[in-house]
Amino acid sequence: MYKIGVIGERDSVLGFKAVGLDVHPCSQSDEAKKILHELAKDEYAIIYITEGLAAEMEKDIDKYKDYRLPAIIPIPGKEGASGTGMDSVRKSVERAVGADILFGGEK
Repeated sequence: MYKIGVIGERDSVLGFKAVGLDVHPCSQSDEAKKILHELAKDEYAIIYITEGLAAEMEKDIDKYKDYRLPAIIPIPGKEGASGTGMDSVRKSVERAVGADILFGGEK
């Protein structure tokens, strides 16, 4: 059975525990990188990570882009959306279809 995990700043991720997700609070990208790689090895199908940490760990996240699992999805942190998550979706769609069909090149 696959699992869903959430990595991010404590205030941003604790609410996910109430809906049964595995929460991994951390505020430093080095710690988040270690957690990400552990979760990826441990049957996690989806890993949500706050945008602030995701921006600091882009190379680590990119290692999993061509794998079916886990899907690593940036989510807004307590400071709100930075746009990193939508940029990630746009790049994935563009890579899959060969064109930016979501925004027509506009950001």
